[in-house]
Amino acid sequence: MEWKKNDRIQVTIEDMGDTGEGIGKTDGYTWFVKDAVIGDEVEAKVMKTKKSYGFARLEKIINASPNRVTPRCPVARQCGGCQLQAMDYKEQLAYKERKIYNNITRIGGFDEVPMLPIMGMDEPWRYRNKAQFPWGLDKDGKIITGFYAGRTHAIIENGDCLLGIEENREILKIIKNHLERCHIRPYDEAAHSGLIRHTLIRKGFHTGELMVCQVINGKSLPHQDELSEQLLKIPGMTSISVNINRDQTNVILGNEVINLYGPGYITDSIGGVKYRISPLSFYQVNPVQTEKLYSTALEYAGLTGGETVWDLYCGIGTISLFLAQKAKKVYGVEIVPQAIDDARENARINGIENVEFFVGKAEEVLPREYEKNQVYADVIVVDPPRKGCDEVCLDTIVKMGPKRVVYVSCDSATLARDMKYLAERGYEVVKVRGCDMFPHAGHVETVCLLELSMFPVTVAGEGK
Repeated sequence: MEWKKNDRIQVTIEDMGDTGEGIGKTDGYTWFVKDAVIGDEVEAKVMKTKKSYGFARLEKIINASPNRVTPRCPVARQCGGCQLQAMDYKEQLAYKERKIYNNITRIGGFDEVPMLPIMGMDEPWRYRNKAQFPWGLDKDGKIITGFYAGRTHAIIENGDCLLGIEENREILKIIKNHLERCHIRPYDEAAHSGLIRHTLIRKGFHTGELMVCQVINGKSLPHQDELSEQLLKIPGMTSISVNINRDQTNVILGNEVINLYGPGYITDSIGGVKYRISPLSFYQVNPVQTEKLYSTALEYAGLTGGETVWDLYCGIGTISLFLAQKAKKVYGVEIVPQAIDDARENARINGIENVEFFVGKAEEVLPREYEKNQVYADVIVVDPPRKGCDEVCLDTIVKMGPKRVVYVSCDSATLARDMKYLAERGYEVVKVRGCDMFPHAGHVETVCLLELSMFPVTVAGEGK
């Protein structure tokens, strides 16, 4: 049957896609239906069709899935942040575990995956230590903040996301009052006019320290001292700054930060290691789960105190410093110079001296140090961006021949591809474990241990 836009379909949801949309079939034709849950029987309106699949909008739930729950957040459906809030949390974990397994078997071509149970959260709410709120005007010209609706830059008003800290609400109220009192206009993307772009808020969960960084399309914020005075009434307020971003871009932060109050950073700790976090630093957003993830990476590294370890894509040294507690020497590599400044400072404040950090691309630094300076590795830890490891980098890992490779991944599809590459060159997959860093959202982190084996593994479809 030929489907066209605005047709109504009835479909039972049997699976879920990578970004949490429900998947069902009618007469062999596949439908993607956002906000539908596995087990739902739904009526949906056709939005767009391709040759073998189409997208439809949920109109009515005819029979609800036993795994369906009422979302706690009133704007869960409009907001682009939570794709899975209508799904029971236990079922969310099962879905994420299946996603990892399916990617590794389908993309990686492995027949078996030595999976350990996914690490979920006891309390999967209020876990985010960071939020970035865009500012704009509603249709009546009133100043609003919240989050972008899925795949758009239309702001859904919401000052109290249930994944974020409770202080967000109070901070945003103070800023909104300041904007209204001083007649400061929010930024308009289309016209590239107006001043106030985003508010970045961070909290140290262990220290209670708060940071507010106001992103502006200009040189300074009017009456900024008055705003700082108001914000300082909130307990824990430690750092207040302005970030200048005058570019026509979707990138939230510019490179220039003007400090208004405090040391320019906050501190937090994971597993007894202290970290200094500045507005531009990358730091995992879920501290409770980060501790589980890094502890697992450390356990998989199997350190006894005599090893030389390389930590590739090391950021501000979060995993490096964790590993340094049990290793002889750790080398960290990261392309962002400010992150390496933070990493060196973090090593200093923790009194950790057996680490050395390099600025540069992992795929350039690693071959250089290996070939020119004969630096070797017993263990290599990688925590790459979503696109996975560069092939030059993987190739150098294989040449260096560490006994163990610990791969921390934020995208199990690129992890599966890289696992296949390493398995074809002598590495055996020993264990794989998911860690739910983002309850109610579609993403999942994975940590995988590969060990150098005597015999190259044959991956399905690849004759050796």
